[in-house]
Amino acid sequence: MRLALTIAAAMMLPQAASADTYITAERYLDVAAGRYVDNPVIRVGADGRIVSIEELGEGQTLGARPGDTVWTYPGMTLLPGLIDMHVHFSSPADIRGYRRYQKTDSFWAITSVPTAQAMLELGFTTVRMVGSRDRIGVGLRQAIEDGYVVGPRIVPAGYSLGATGGHCDSSFLPPSLDPEEKGEGIGDTPEELRYQVRRQRKYGAEVIKVCATGGVFSLNTEPGQPQLSVAELSAIAEEAHQWGLRAAAHAHGAEGIKRAITAGIDTIEHASLVDAEGIAMAVNRDRPVWFAMDIRNTDYTQAMGESTGTLPENLRKDREIAQAQRDNFRAAHEAGVRMVFASDVGVMPPAWVPGQFAVMVDYGMTPLEAIRAATWNAAEALGREDDVGAIAVGRYADMVAVAGDPLADVTLLEDVQQVLKGGTPVEEMVPWALQPKD
Repeated sequence: MRLALTIAAAMMLPQAASADTYITAERYLDVAAGRYVDNPVIRVGADGRIVSIEELGEGQTLGARPGDTVWTYPGMTLLPGLIDMHVHFSSPADIRGYRRYQKTDSFWAITSVPTAQAMLELGFTTVRMVGSRDRIGVGLRQAIEDGYVVGPRIVPAGYSLGATGGHCDSSFLPPSLDPEEKGEGIGDTPEELRYQVRRQRKYGAEVIKVCATGGVFSLNTEPGQPQLSVAELSAIAEEAHQWGLRAAAHAHGAEGIKRAITAGIDTIEHASLVDAEGIAMAVNRDRPVWFAMDIRNTDYTQAMGESTGTLPENLRKDREIAQAQRDNFRAAHEAGVRMVFASDVGVMPPAWVPGQFAVMVDYGMTPLEAIRAATWNAAEALGREDDVGAIAVGRYADMVAVAGDPLADVTLLEDVQQVLKGGTPVEEMVPWALQPKD
């Protein structure tokens, strides 16, 4: 239950220059320490960042001023806003295979808007959008930041990089329907791929995504197949780091994973067929390497694949790697690989995403570790330790409230009671078009 109050000027307290927001609850989870803090009073400034956190003692008052807002959540546990490190908002999960060619080009950008809002309402206040046509991720980030659309904070990748004929290249059409020139993001030498890094950054990318191996939902590629050399991947990583960006590699196969780690890629997406050598490399690498393993979505694709138009070849590949990925998730976690939460939403619908926490626990994590993967760890992997991933002074007041103890029952994250972004409840966020005009 949420109670809200705007402190009235009739209280005759001195009027502050700018209003603050106060958030109270029964407790909040300090994800860094792994412990609860009781009776917090979280003060949020006008910029949406946490100014102070204090414990409200018996008989104490908030100290709110005229014009301040108070959001109180009695009996609730607050957690940091969740972070999903692998999303595709412009790829509806119920449109696969050749069904996509029944839609016009602008369809995909439009469908990304409700998907973004749905993910925010589920508690994901930050996401990393790892590749989209027409730079939809960049445009969506701009629309959200400017108030035209309600959604999470987005770290966009622009176009994914890859080899001609690889997983990130178009592989569904015959030559007569494909352009002769290379598509956006495609390169076949270190220098071509270095240029593509610069090009994606020029037009708004905040992370560089590359396909190091074949994939499940492309044609004429196999997940275990390496598709870029160490030299090509190194050029991508070096160029991204030079510009202050992180690099993420789609890599299912063991050899491609090891090449990506050797090259200095920051996050390994999927990591389905990683072997013991690759796990050891990830653990012992001087520069942190993070695994982003999407271990729930195969439940959706195998159950719903035929009805969505997924081709038999793609369902076969999905089926073949599903259990191997989950077993390797367990092995990587037990070995001490750094892990982040990654759903690959777009392969499954947003409503299925929170259920991944329970799968992560089923395959070896404690509830705290699963929560940290979607908060503290993800913020570090993004290089965003100063603004997201924890309820802490200086960071954005991005939070979720649940009724109960998520460290005892992680499935509580499947039914969050409240989501706040920058200290504002989601239901209070009004897009520009619906705001009252003078």
